[in-house]
Amino acid sequence: MSRLGADAVIIPGTDPHHSEYMADHWKFREWLTGFTGSNGTAVVTQTKALLWTDSRYFLQAELELAGSGIELMKENVAGEPTIEEWLAANLHDEDTVAIDGRLFSIVDANRLEVFCGEHGFLLAPEFYVADRLWTDRPPRPMTTVEVHDEELAGETVESKIARVKELIEDQGADSMLVASLDDIAWLFNLRGADVARTPVTIAFAYLGERSNDIFIDEQKLSPEAKAHLKRYHVGVRDYDDILRFLERRNEGDVILLDPNSVSDSLGQALMCGKVYAASPIAKLKSIKNEAQIAGFRRAHESDGVALARLIRRLKSGVASGETLTEVDVQTLAIKLRRQADADYRDESFDLIAGYADHGAIVHYTATPESAYTLKPEGLLLIDTGGQYLCGTTDVTRTIALGTTTAEQRRDYTLVLKGHLALQGAQFPRGTRGDQLDALARLPLWKEGMNFGHGTGHGVGHYLSVHEGPQSIRMDHNPTTLKPGMVTSDEPGIYRTGKHGIRVENLLLTVPSDIDSEFGEFLHFEPLTLVPYERELIDVAMLTDEERRQIDLYHRMVLDRLSPRLDGDDLAWLTEACRPL
Repeated sequence: MSRLGADAVIIPGTDPHHSEYMADHWKFREWLTGFTGSNGTAVVTQTKALLWTDSRYFLQAELELAGSGIELMKENVAGEPTIEEWLAANLHDEDTVAIDGRLFSIVDANRLEVFCGEHGFLLAPEFYVADRLWTDRPPRPMTTVEVHDEELAGETVESKIARVKELIEDQGADSMLVASLDDIAWLFNLRGADVARTPVTIAFAYLGERSNDIFIDEQKLSPEAKAHLKRYHVGVRDYDDILRFLERRNEGDVILLDPNSVSDSLGQALMCGKVYAASPIAKLKSIKNEAQIAGFRRAHESDGVALARLIRRLKSGVASGETLTEVDVQTLAIKLRRQADADYRDESFDLIAGYADHGAIVHYTATPESAYTLKPEGLLLIDTGGQYLCGTTDVTRTIALGTTTAEQRRDYTLVLKGHLALQGAQFPRGTRGDQLDALARLPLWKEGMNFGHGTGHGVGHYLSVHEGPQSIRMDHNPTTLKPGMVTSDEPGIYRTGKHGIRVENLLLTVPSDIDSEFGEFLHFEPLTLVPYERELIDVAMLTDEERRQIDLYHRMVLDRLSPRLDGDDLAWLTEACRPL
């Protein structure tokens, strides 16, 4: 910093594709600070080092930053400054704020440039600190790229490119730069393993009038993948050529850029016309076709079989005195998923198994050092998902391992009531997720309780478990819910030092069969097939409609899963799904 004249450096936890989860090659913030959470930004000055993160990671950050000298700063907490507020209060006129522009989206870099201009600071966007300091940096991943079966994808690459180009033209552009890894995987029907838990490959893509190109390390392409790309006239260029390629674009070209996923460095390289707009691929990708929907249903049946066996195994094991830890839950879940379906490929995210007060840590990750041993009492929160060739799953269940308290049963039932209210909603076409969010929160709000995370996120088809553009949360999101979208429903309550409770199903938006003079209505079809925890339900707190809803759901779970279970597993499922 001294040598290059930087007074403050901002180090985000992201990559040049602005991925939620990324390859180790770009985890510089983690290398520098020791904080491993998915959301966090470090700021370093000559005298201080600080790290900002949100409420999901406060407890984790306190543990991982302990003794480092790095100060934890809490996002979205009253009285705590934002990064910009802190910089404004601690820097001086003409001080330089340095960033690696390859890691900042166009939106974020522009916002920072405006901020610096307003406060008399200078912005240096080419501070490539990781390249200079990180001498033992892991190489860029080189896993093999495979073709995603067209029968599972439900659409050819040719059709997808044509539909995307139509939307590009609607925006007044003639070409598009694609940086989002799951957009690229969807567009070309390719899958990889460059990022843990998400079957994508590190690449850029360019759709133009004269050519369609993928920028990738070519040695990663299997012979089948090379033939596949050639079949659809997709050119293969080296990953590192993207900057030079963009610099050579004709002045008359008009290129669409999603300013939230394309980096500032790439945007600055273009000297031609630019249109800034949300990725049209994200909109198309969010609406699943009939082949994908069939795949989701199959994946959730396999997942339901695995999780029925998992829950029964945990309950019986703990009751009989077997030593089981939070880490054992993950190991067992993976084993049972592999047994349930030969097309299981990976977890869709690192399993969360939070026993007792660990359940109150929203994104807790058990390690051999931190893991609790399960006991025949209290609650175990399990948030887990699988990547199957035919679809992606994400489910949370809170289970009773033995004796429970009245408070735990009351909290569980309040969370379940909110979950059911959203799952059972019927709403007019054109409704947004933020208009439905309160349904899941109202039972908790009535008791003066709330949860700090979103209620629902979109889910990809054998892709990212967190996918846009739709969401269900308190923050405004202009995207409306449409038939074919898959979205989670996961309210919760977290009592620090006591317990955490969350209940999550994935929901498919489908047309309602209601015949209304007020227009078309939609509702949700639950995809997840895992029983709720009967031992935690306070039936006296439920309405007749809520009891009916639970019984119908359990009947569906039993009907769909029982043909694939037998013995003790089938007996457990039958009892778990018994009508209230």
